[in-house]
Amino acid sequence: MNALHTAQTLKRPLPSEMIAALKAQFAERFSMANAVRDHHGKDESPFPSMLPDGVVFAQSTDEVVAVVKLCGQYNIPLIPYGAGSSLEGHILAIQGGISLDVTAMNKIVSLNTEDQTVTVQAGLTRKQLNEQIRDTGLFFPIDPGADASLGGMSATRASGTNAVRYGTMRENVVSLTVVTADGKVIRTARRARKSSAGYDLTRIFVGSEGTLGVITEVTVKLYPQPEAVSAAVCNFSTVHEAVQCVIQTIQMGVPIARVELMDAAAVIAGNRYSKLTLRETPLLLFEFHGSEASVKEQAQTVQELAKECGGMDFEWAERPEDRNRLWTARHNAYFAGLQLRPGCKSNTTDVCVPLSRLAESIDLATQELAKASFPSTIVGHVGDGNFHVLMLLDPNSPAEWVESEKINHALVTQAIDADGTCTGEHGIGLHKMQFMAHEHGEDALDLMRSLKMAFDPQNILNPGKIIEPKAKLN
Repeated sequence: MNALHTAQTLKRPLPSEMIAALKAQFAERFSMANAVRDHHGKDESPFPSMLPDGVVFAQSTDEVVAVVKLCGQYNIPLIPYGAGSSLEGHILAIQGGISLDVTAMNKIVSLNTEDQTVTVQAGLTRKQLNEQIRDTGLFFPIDPGADASLGGMSATRASGTNAVRYGTMRENVVSLTVVTADGKVIRTARRARKSSAGYDLTRIFVGSEGTLGVITEVTVKLYPQPEAVSAAVCNFSTVHEAVQCVIQTIQMGVPIARVELMDAAAVIAGNRYSKLTLRETPLLLFEFHGSEASVKEQAQTVQELAKECGGMDFEWAERPEDRNRLWTARHNAYFAGLQLRPGCKSNTTDVCVPLSRLAESIDLATQELAKASFPSTIVGHVGDGNFHVLMLLDPNSPAEWVESEKINHALVTQAIDADGTCTGEHGIGLHKMQFMAHEHGEDALDLMRSLKMAFDPQNILNPGKIIEPKAKLN
């Protein structure tokens, strides 16, 4: 945490002239109240609260421009804020400044059903979007679990349970409207399904975590709601058996929509938290989309593969309410896990590896966690080679934090050495910065630093995230 304390010494207090300007333009939508600042100064990460000096609740792109220009004028940090559900410290105001809350920017700008695209303001959440387009026969499939905002999902390059079939935000964002650090408004692309025109600005901003610009509108792909949907649970004696089943399923080319791993501890936590009666062994949650015939064929193939890998009989959930209960339990796995140790603080990590290396990566996680002095759970979007570890720590035990970070380091190092990544979907934020050089190399990091300097020469946009300044690496 020393780097955080160092960063906080760079804190830039708000000038009185800037405070007066914000009050004049935003009135009650600008707040310096402790309760409001506290709400915007913490997320689901293991880091302590780091409060902004003030919070602005924006309602339009023009208002975002006004705030960005003021921050540039007075050299004040600006941290975009959506749902606040990040796990790696993305929204923490480590240098103070302004938290820019876009939750009121939650409207659909345009819906193009024939093109299967929709443009929304950045504060609209995925659940709000799907509720509003339900009657069109289309849906937005990216589902990271939390009811995250579309802007935040774009900024962190989110994915989730459906990514094995529908891809991640990287594949599903068509275009962005972005306010740059100097207050200009750009549109990164048109709505055409493909383009060869110039640099791919959309992909530069997707995953930039608010460090290169403020996303105010997002255009995403939509998909037809499937004719048939069926979900099933399959239990295994060991996590290794479950992972082998997933590997074979993907290698066979079965177009499953979702396949999620929960280890025994995660299942126990889910049963308690969501009042389920799942068999408390490692399990896979499957979901199949398509026509009635294709869903039946997919399910039959996967059942046969599961049996060969030691899987038990499938338990089906075909009614929508039963499927929703299962997936709600999976999405609540984080909060369910916390209840295994009331009063604990979580240290979470996620890695993603090539599918051929998934078994050894999860085996390592299982072995390391079995030796730990604290409880833990493993869940994962294993069809993508992505899994998550939740380590439940005594907040008053520095020793447990150090122990958990050693495990985190071992898992991430093994993943990168397996030609994987230090994070499949959580993002870098503060927690994973230490691994960027190992994953990308110094020359690539220097190029990223040059990009940051070109886009944000004053370093006002979410400073201190993703990449350490060069001086700190020497």
